[in-house]
Amino acid sequence: MTDKPMKVGIISCSGEAIPGGTIARVACRKVLDDLRPTQCVTICLPLFIAGGEEERMFANTYPTITVDGCEKRCAALGTEKLSARPAGTLIVAEILRKRGLCPITKLRGLGAEEKDAAQAVAEEIAAAIDEILGAE
Repeated sequence: MTDKPMKVGIISCSGEAIPGGTIARVACRKVLDDLRPTQCVTICLPLFIAGGEEERMFANTYPTITVDGCEKRCAALGTEKLSARPAGTLIVAEILRKRGLCPITKLRGLGAEEKDAAQAVAEEIAAAIDEILGAE
């Protein structure tokens, strides 16, 4: 038996009033559906905060990555307070700056810039999963 975790939980920003939240959710969906479908699961942040025992138990037992849409870091802080410190914390604006992409302003009707931003964030999430799971 190995000590390596088999799955990583992704906890995405649920802020619907900020563009970074939209990008975080779209990126997490890309990771779940396309980039790392067998290596991760999603954890519903509102349910987690409201007392969802299965979500909290998963986050307390398995490594999690939080993906926050803004500097408030609600997903990361909530995860740490209610279960365990996340194994990885990502902030959309930091990823976009690092990749030389423009800040996103749209909430809906995503165009090419927003899709590029979501792809960049998804790639960072996938890399974080690989690091946690020890993929080479």
